[in-house]
Order: sequence, then C-alpha cells, then structure tokens
Amino acid sequence: MKIQSAPKGLANTLTFIMGMSLYGFSALAQGTGFISPTDNPGRIQAATGGQGSARSLILTIVNFFLGFLGLISVLMIIWGGLLYITAAGDPGKAGKGKTVLIYSAVGIVIILISFAFVNTILGAGTGQGS
Repeated sequence: MKIQSAPKGLANTLTFIMGMSLYGFSALAQGTGFISPTDNPGRIQAATGGQGSARSLILTIVNFFLGFLGLISVLMIIWGGLLYITAAGDPGKAGKGKTVLIYSAVGIVIILISFAFVNTILGAGTGQGS
C-alpha cells in the first residue's frame, strides 16, 4: 500500500503562512502591547461605543450575533414555508420544507434560550436591568 504525501506546493504554502504568523508575533512582542500609557477609561468608552467595561462590551457583541442568528432563522422559516407551499404534491420537496421548518424552529428556541442565559449571567455583573 502506497502512502501519498501532500503536494509540494501545499507544504510550501503552509510553511510560508506559519513563518509569517510567527514573524507577526515577534513584532508584537517588541512593542508596548495592547495597552499604552495614553489609554484611559474615557478614550476606551469612546472607542467601544460607550461601553466602559469588558463585560458590557462582550454582552453587546454576543447580543448582536444572537440577533443576527435570529434573523437568519426567521429567513430560514420563510424559505422552508416557501418550499412546503410550492411542493405541489411532491413528497420530497414537502419533506424538505418540513425539515427546514422544524430545524429553524429548534434554532430559534436555542437562540432565545442562549439570549436569556447570556443576558442573565453577563447582565448581572454589569448592573443592567432586565
């Protein structure tokens, strides 16, 4: 049995990417890092849209992504409904439409539970009311 190796072009590309990423890390180590002496809470709040702490910034980012996933789930429900309605008696298309509808509904439930969980856990530390 012959074992095939990766093409030489792929190996060279991966070596180049790895070398460049290590070069970037060494450049970061020489600088002052992510926090400079001129940083202060007022400038951080201005740069992050009014978020003063890391916890509230993470909460905002997570809520944005959960909202985006909710939008995608609603669009999938619309797509599944269109597939089901336009099946015209074809059991395969009707089954596909039902499957998309069921998975999208389960996705919305998971997103809502995640939203409640994240806002309860992270929102408790930020002092935001529910």
